[in-house]
Amino acid sequence: MTDFFELDFLDVETQKSGDAIAVRYQIGNQWLVHVVDGGYQDTGPRVEELIRMHYGTDLVNNVVLTHPDGDHAGGLRTILEKMRVDTLWMHRPWEHVTDLLGFFPGVASASYLRRVLREGFPNLVALEEIALRRGIPILSPFQGAKIGAFTVLAPSYSRYLHLVARSDCTPASTLKTSPTLTQLLGKALAHVRAFVQASWGAESFSPEGVSPANEMSVVQFARIAGEKILLTADAGREALTEAIAFAPYAGLDLPGISRFQVPHHGSRRNVSTALLDQLLGVRLPSQVFIPTFTAVISAAKADPDHPRRAVVRAMWHRGAKVVSTEFGNLRTSSSAAPLRAGYSAATILPYPADQEGE
Repeated sequence: MTDFFELDFLDVETQKSGDAIAVRYQIGNQWLVHVVDGGYQDTGPRVEELIRMHYGTDLVNNVVLTHPDGDHAGGLRTILEKMRVDTLWMHRPWEHVTDLLGFFPGVASASYLRRVLREGFPNLVALEEIALRRGIPILSPFQGAKIGAFTVLAPSYSRYLHLVARSDCTPASTLKTSPTLTQLLGKALAHVRAFVQASWGAESFSPEGVSPANEMSVVQFARIAGEKILLTADAGREALTEAIAFAPYAGLDLPGISRFQVPHHGSRRNVSTALLDQLLGVRLPSQVFIPTFTAVISAAKADPDHPRRAVVRAMWHRGAKVVSTEFGNLRTSSSAAPLRAGYSAATILPYPADQEGE
């Protein structure tokens, strides 16, 4: 049998964007189903329907929650409740209280810290309760873990512990810092942005970073049917830097990705020119008309903040066909994947002549 994959990004159509991804792939004589995030709770039934209708099964081999935000975790409740699931992969910070206690000098009791962590991450608790009730094994997707054909590039265990300690969902730790004036102003001016004309190749990214929860995102790589797939969820610059450093150990030679999930719905706070150069290749000297890879952005049509024009430009600069779920569900596949009725070529996002200013 010929190896293939089909990779589906569902449109999470609310006022805010979310992620819901399903993958069916065949290697040799075995094919597997891999779900990554499920959008909001209302998205879950649509993920279930897609798998049943287009993958022809009620079995999901691996479900991966990349990080605890509700726009990724909510819909997975339906998958765990309504479908047969072999394994749930997600991080549960309360499983690591022994190693976390050192970050919280004011906390002497492991049982207290465990309770606080469970209260601080209710989306994780909800999924854990369903999985335990249904007898679904739960494994931790730390760096190096093998999830079917996918390898986890980030987060490492040590960096994850630091991110939990920095999270707003935990007691005061030695790592917590107050927001800077730049960060506070950035949030206040989020909807008051000036756009500036820019020539080909110019890139403008935000100096702000992302939340510790987003930096927890599970970054996954798979090579299937000769193509390289990189799923990034809401990974920020810390996570991407760690993923790039680990890539050689996972058999990923960079740059050059065939299917690239643009982080965090196309936010300017997650990427940089240097990181994109390492992942995707350096900027081309001029605009090309034959794309060399596909860059997918999970962004809702009603979301005024995503995707950012600077990020769309950056994908074009590296030879991408840039597509977005704001126009509906997206399917990208290898050449040997089964044909699917009712699907047509995706709308390619045009190259913006301007971008967000600093």
